[in-house]
Amino acid sequence: MQAGIEDFGNVLTLERGRSDHTLSAYESDLSQCAAWLARHAGVSDWRDVTAEQATDWLQSLTGDELAVASQARKLTALRMLARHLVRERVREDDFTALLSGPKLVRRVPGMLSEAEVNRLLAAPQGGDELALRDRALLELFYASGLRVSELAGLGLQQLDLDNGFLRVFGKGAKERVVPVGGRAVVALRVYLDAGRPKLVRAKTGGAVFLSERGGPLSRKTLWYLVQKYAAAAGIERGVKPHQLRHSFASHLLGGGADLRSIQEMLGHANLETTQIYTAVEEKRLVEQHAKFHPRNQDIE
Repeated sequence: MQAGIEDFGNVLTLERGRSDHTLSAYESDLSQCAAWLARHAGVSDWRDVTAEQATDWLQSLTGDELAVASQARKLTALRMLARHLVRERVREDDFTALLSGPKLVRRVPGMLSEAEVNRLLAAPQGGDELALRDRALLELFYASGLRVSELAGLGLQQLDLDNGFLRVFGKGAKERVVPVGGRAVVALRVYLDAGRPKLVRAKTGGAVFLSERGGPLSRKTLWYLVQKYAAAAGIERGVKPHQLRHSFASHLLGGGADLRSIQEMLGHANLETTQIYTAVEEKRLVEQHAKFHPRNQDIE
């Protein structure tokens, strides 16, 4: 069964351009499924898997303390494999055709207020190369709404500061153009002129944001930096890097930007994914109305 998973993985990589992260997740999910089928159903070949056995595996996941989104992803991986087997004529039928997964309930994403963002962006103090780097990093993070992986992998050739934008290769290797705000452009120029040259080492490549050793910053380091400066800014609740992306989208929507423009900047394949931010804005409006409208005051 592992050979079938590897063949499927090659198709995802070569023909569909899926990221290494997605490929790793799918392969892990399918290997878990194969192990369960071998242990509980005595199946050692994808050609022999039945819909009932696949259902039993999915039901076994509900006993684990597994997020609904993770369960849904595992079903997606199995469905994609089943369709691949049919296309390759390994099987005549799709054994996942009638399977149903857990219903995904989209949560309103956590985000920062504009005041909290301002405090966070002002947190890196000083004029040394690390402070200049971190100030530029946070400004760009909030100005562009990049994913953590996109920010960590950003290269110098992707920047066009003269015209105020950058090019990003997001999920599925899809390219998009993202505007960069004026303050972020200024912070980046200062860092690139006075900060980054001091971090360059003999084997430094073209990454924009460099570590003290001259290599590109890792996603783990980005997480650490965001949490470090959130604490320095006095933001007591836990702050995750993705919240800057959510804040970027929500604040744009609140300022009057249209949803499709935000979709393009975020790199969402479907508008439905972006529409979660309308729920955030609606909630904010209701709260503002309840707080400030005179007919809502002094109700016992």
